[in-house]
Amino acid sequence: MKQLTVGILLFDEVEVLDFAGPFEVFSLASALDSGEKCFNVITISEKDELLSARNGLKVKSDYLLTNHPKLDIAIIPGGKGAEEIEIHNPEVISWIREQKNSVTVMASVCTGALLLAQAGLLDGRKATTHWMDTQRLEQEFPEVEVLRGVKYVDEADIVTSGGISAGINMSFHLVSRFCGQETARQTAKRMEYDIDI
Repeated sequence: MKQLTVGILLFDEVEVLDFAGPFEVFSLASALDSGEKCFNVITISEKDELLSARNGLKVKSDYLLTNHPKLDIAIIPGGKGAEEIEIHNPEVISWIREQKNSVTVMASVCTGALLLAQAGLLDGRKATTHWMDTQRLEQEFPEVEVLRGVKYVDEADIVTSGGISAGINMSFHLVSRFCGQETARQTAKRMEYDIDI
């Protein structure tokens, strides 16, 4: 089994569970027969410095936008940093756009969808985000068909999820897609998380 590389973007004021939830799911997912990890999970940021996530959690990425290995799955989390800062950061938006050309799946959690939309990746697609931000996504990006009341939306090469904990549901969905339903179920059981797969 080929191990897939999952890259999770980090930035100041990133919502903690937006990145930590998917990190936990992908990090724990293992092949049922061999026990080998299905994913190599790394974190990526623009600057080589200690970042301050929402509510003060300090984190530091493994790699930078300029030196990380090739990704199979890119996860773009949300939070105040996405909504107010990174959406206006041309370096990050350009990186997201470039990654879309090489990854198998580009995924967002919560208001990370705003960054995908800013990069032009959601035009003509269905997508979701945190329920408090669906109206903003619709108003600022009218080419996006915004869905409400769902945990995630799978558009094959782009998957968006609702707010915060919904990123965990989306991650289990992707584990199921790439490693099989039983691997997803066993990972969820280990985490004591209820999934509908």
